Amino acid sequence: MANLSNVEKLDQAADLHDHRFRYYDLCMSAFVAILICSNLIGAAKLSQVDLPFIGTQIFGAGILFFPLSYVLGDVLTEVYGYARARRVIWAGFAAVIFMAVMSWVVVALPPADIWTGQAAYVEVFGLTPRIVFASIVAFWAGELANAFVMARMKVWTQGKHLWTRTIGSTVVGQGVDSLLFYPIAFLGVWTTGAVVTVLITNYFLKVLWEAILTPVTYGIVGILKRIEGVDVYDRDTNFTPFSVRS
Repeated sequence: MANLSNVEKLDQAADLHDHRFRYYDLCMSAFVAILICSNLIGAAKLSQVDLPFIGTQIFGAGILFFPLSYVLGDVLTEVYGYARARRVIWAGFAAVIFMAVMSWVVVALPPADIWTGQAAYVEVFGLTPRIVFASIVAFWAGELANAFVMARMKVWTQGKHLWTRTIGSTVVGQGVDSLLFYPIAFLGVWTTGAVVTVLITNYFLKVLWEAILTPVTYGIVGILKRIEGVDVYDRDTNFTPFSVRS
């Protein structure tokens, strides 16, 4: 592995075309896997905890794992640059759409006479189109906002103080995600007060969870930079969200 002092600082647009990354594809696979599992497994269950000084809190179980996608998003942007992080986000976007289509098709297929699990299957995998739409839109916008803030702050801070970028980008990205998801998914179904309460509670829980994971982000970023031998700065990057070019 290269020493940190030997890590080459590169400009995204100019210097990465021929560079061969060793772990970019694995990071992409991990990102998509976390995203799919969080939406399919985590979203199917509501949990409840009693917190000191706060009281009873109800939350989707996916909140424990979905923020990991933002951690990986931070890692991807910090190590590989905005364009490659954007490519991964689009891969996740396509994967969630496929998950939703497959769920609708499989649930809609008539069950065999000998199979008695249809009701339970529908209960778990019968995704509501409105919630799926809200999830896809919020994820896409939130992750891209997270990556943009991360990349721009890296240039502004000259690569110093990683924690300011990871937390700052999370505050913005999770804010965009929450402000889109909960109103689109539940406004008119829940009371406005309930939507606002759940939005604020889950937003702060996500930001807090990612702040707690900051040491993990530091560790992964340091290891990947040494292995890959690069430190990408998005000085001349085209930040359009409507591209998968890297």
